[in-house]
Amino acid sequence: MKKMIMFIGISSMVALTGCQAADHSAKGDIYPESGNTVNVNDQRTDIYNTSQQNSEDFGYVRHQKSPIYGEKVSNEHYAAINREKVADIIGKYCTELPNVDDVSTLVTDNEVLIVYNTDSDNRESTATQVQKMAESVVPGWFDIYTTDNTNLRKEIESYSTMDADSEHTHYGIDQLTSQMKKADINKSEKMSNK
Repeated sequence: MKKMIMFIGISSMVALTGCQAADHSAKGDIYPESGNTVNVNDQRTDIYNTSQQNSEDFGYVRHQKSPIYGEKVSNEHYAAINREKVADIIGKYCTELPNVDDVSTLVTDNEVLIVYNTDSDNRESTATQVQKMAESVVPGWFDIYTTDNTNLRKEIESYSTMDADSEHTHYGIDQLTSQMKKADINKSEKMSNK
């Protein structure tokens, strides 16, 4: 009986010692997250933004292609943007412009379409400001179309439930962008004739 208790006691101490050693080696690892991330800001609790509320903090991450020579790098790091959130940000930014009251924004896989209501006397300046607001949010390869023809608002809204894989979406978006360009040209000509 004594031998059994002694055996259990020694086995428990060996197991606990082994777990403790494994725990210390993990803390000293250079690559704690995914194997190729170094010096991530969230490793220090005194500088980590736990509330996720403060957007004044800088963001810093360093990546290495691979920590182990010859290891294949995974493609899991590619991300997609939330187009609805991007449209929301662009719309909010544009409504902060002077003389812009109402903004509808559609973000597709490579276009941004913006219909806005303005009471500005200088339509070209307002259109440039709206364009620059969108440019400040999306990558440079996006095509940005703007118009102050609010009659096209319902057209843009009709595409809000579609996605890039929907049938005839790209054809419809091309038709809509053509209408937006045509509406702006006609309005510019009318304004210059006055």
